[in-house]
Amino acid sequence: MAGTLSAHDRHVLTAVGAGASSLSFVGSSFIVLCYVLFKELRKFSFKLVFYLALSDMLCSFFNMVGDPSKGFFCFAQGYSTHFFCVASFLWTTTIAFTLHRTVVRHKTDVEDLEAMFHLYVWGTSLVMTVIRSFGNNHGHLGASCYTQTGRTGKAIHFITFYIPLWGAILYNGFTYFQVIRMLNNATRMAAGMSERAYQLDARADMKALNRWGYYPLILIGSFAFGTINRIHDFMEPDKIFWLSVLDVGTASLMGLFNSIAYGLNSSVRRAIYERLELFWPERFRRWLPNSSKYRNQQQESELVSLKIQDQQ
Repeated sequence: MAGTLSAHDRHVLTAVGAGASSLSFVGSSFIVLCYVLFKELRKFSFKLVFYLALSDMLCSFFNMVGDPSKGFFCFAQGYSTHFFCVASFLWTTTIAFTLHRTVVRHKTDVEDLEAMFHLYVWGTSLVMTVIRSFGNNHGHLGASCYTQTGRTGKAIHFITFYIPLWGAILYNGFTYFQVIRMLNNATRMAAGMSERAYQLDARADMKALNRWGYYPLILIGSFAFGTINRIHDFMEPDKIFWLSVLDVGTASLMGLFNSIAYGLNSSVRRAIYERLELFWPERFRRWLPNSSKYRNQQQESELVSLKIQDQQ
């Protein structure tokens, strides 16, 4: 059932998966908590980040369960993990779509598409999870009941998770490439203008470019080893322990990576610093970063420096 992995190896994988998932759970829960507590963050753009963090939080939670015994709990963990992990990377495609539709196509109707986003994400996740039940023969990779050991089950797992995953990676990469190219053109045009307002917008766009360029790399970094491990596992039944460790560890950190890249933007930091200034004792405020720069700087959108709200 576990190839060449010994009982000790499986315990190590369980510990690695639980530890990494704990970090992701904390990071994604923090973003969810910020959305709930700070009313100024409840804009449509950050609402998509909230749904992403919520999916990551639940995916991490079921990963943290560890290695339950066979039966109902194993069944529930495996399919719940699959459902919410698929939902997580699908929400990243809705963020990329929203950014592209706003910046490149100059559309202002993205808020009207929220119901379609939910249907697309949760519906696709459910369909992929149901299809995955075919050829059901679960095995313990060490961190969860997430993997399957039968040859048919392995193929269906790859089809229902890794193919949609890499489709999302390609879509996100192509979309961000178009957005970055358009903003680069706008930045070059702004550089030739003497107006200070245009120059400030150009600098804000360059900051956005630096951040958006890393978004597609999150999914690649999280699941590159997992993809290699699944292909190897399909061709050769004997597992490679170090590859399994990298697979479990990086995949379990996806929620943490997403919370840092998508969630910890200037709006979130500004909201946190403003609350700290209200409740932090006066004598300790000098240890805080200079929060006045967060109040005075130009408001940066969660997804795009050209705000959706300003275009409506």
